[in-house]
Amino acid sequence: MQNQQGQMHQNMHTGAVPPQMNHGGHEVFDVHEVLSGAIGTMDQYLLLRQHVKDPELLDILDRQYQFMQEEYNITVECFKSGQDPSQRTERYEMKQGNDFIYGLQPSQPKKPVQSPTELTDASISGIMLGAVKSGASMKTMAACEVTNPVVRRVLADSVPNCIEMAYELSIYQNKHHYYQVPQLAQQDMTQLLNAYAPAQGMPQTNNMNMNTNMNMPH
Repeated sequence: MQNQQGQMHQNMHTGAVPPQMNHGGHEVFDVHEVLSGAIGTMDQYLLLRQHVKDPELLDILDRQYQFMQEEYNITVECFKSGQDPSQRTERYEMKQGNDFIYGLQPSQPKKPVQSPTELTDASISGIMLGAVKSGASMKTMAACEVTNPVVRRVLADSVPNCIEMAYELSIYQNKHHYYQVPQLAQQDMTQLLNAYAPAQGMPQTNNMNMNTNMNMPH
């Protein structure tokens, strides 16, 4: 991570910009969205926790919540200071394997619950999955607007963690048949898998330009 300790930047109208003000307009708004979304996700996790029945899902929820809280604090710290945070961003690691079960089996149609008591582990894990997927999208878009190199790196490092959390939840759902994964017919799959070929070398741009210039009328 690039060290921003004491680094000054320039505003063409006001002169030197101190590190804590090293943020563009779009950046400030987008990071506010990210931090607000992170709070919303953690609040959802906290509210859902009391309704979780499966110890495995409860373990996932607690581990993800703790990791989100640490990432949130790191983001807030570097956003306010414009400098390196006091601790590095870590990498989230799930406990389970990555084996998916493919195919569909009959199941009851889904519908909204009428009471919190009707919440199941299937619906809770689905809410969690939607929240972390939303976080991945928001952080990706925000990172593309950030001018402060430390904040940009913190957000960019956080995106793979959101993806890993989403993957962990989708595997959990798939294992319990809450999230079923269809596959295409083998013939269709084979055709699509072989629809692209690797690129071969670099285009001959210099020769193309020379040929174009030679063919132009004088």
